[in-house]
Amino acid sequence: MRDLVADELAMPVEPRVATMAAAIAAKHGGASKAVLFYGSCLRQKQLDGLMLDFYLIVSDYHAAYAKRWLAMANRLIPPNVFYFEQGGLAAKYAVLSEADFARECSPDAWTVSTAARFAQPSRLVWSADEAAANKAVDAVAKAAPTLLGWTAPVAADGPPEMLWKRAFQLTFGAELRAERDDRSSSLVDAEPGRYRRFGLAALREIGAARSDGRWWRKMQRRGKYYSVLRLAKASFTFAGGADYIVWKINRHAGTDFKLKPWQQHHPLLAAISLLPRLLKSGAVR
Repeated sequence: MRDLVADELAMPVEPRVATMAAAIAAKHGGASKAVLFYGSCLRQKQLDGLMLDFYLIVSDYHAAYAKRWLAMANRLIPPNVFYFEQGGLAAKYAVLSEADFARECSPDAWTVSTAARFAQPSRLVWSADEAAANKAVDAVAKAAPTLLGWTAPVAADGPPEMLWKRAFQLTFGAELRAERDDRSSSLVDAEPGRYRRFGLAALREIGAARSDGRWWRKMQRRGKYYSVLRLAKASFTFAGGADYIVWKINRHAGTDFKLKPWQQHHPLLAAISLLPRLLKSGAVR
């Protein structure tokens, strides 16, 4: 599993991605340890006009920020999410400590989101040194066995590709998602060979099962509550956060929501006011 992950993380990316990753790391100085690139821009191999997704891994939160409240927010409700522009491209990046990242990719995770995210393809596009790179690889290598280990007890028998689809279906249910119903299948169908290789390797490393239907329902409730807290926090850390959220909902759910001027100026109130409408319409689940 680790060899598969190390090879995938080392695959090349467009130079502009690496340049942006280095600039993100520079914003947080010596606390920066690794930057991972993931998400739709990686899958589609398209950058212009979209928002790139990164995770910045830091040594600890107090070293990463000049403001104590940001360190406190990152520790209490990780990750912090920030907007960033570089070279004509836009991005958002989430910040996790090395310890939190390793835990959230493991069976001891507080939510299922990080393991699900890094069980998918990603790239290690910047690291402070070899030790930091190895820690990032070690953490990501836990993600697929963790996710499939949670899923296997509640999935029907079948090939690894079917287990992956069930895993993503369950984890999407643990977030406020603006995704179409076929999203879990489309992720796997886009790279079936990759998911089969990673699935077979992950299944060899799965330990004793500890999940069941009741466990998943608990994690899905926790994940949705946690998503609300993270959205509220992002309204203070993410420039243009309300516009981004509506843009992403419209893009993934095929809707045409528009923000009113007061909502653009008050993103936290906008999120609260929009949520009932989004849930009722089915744009967010």
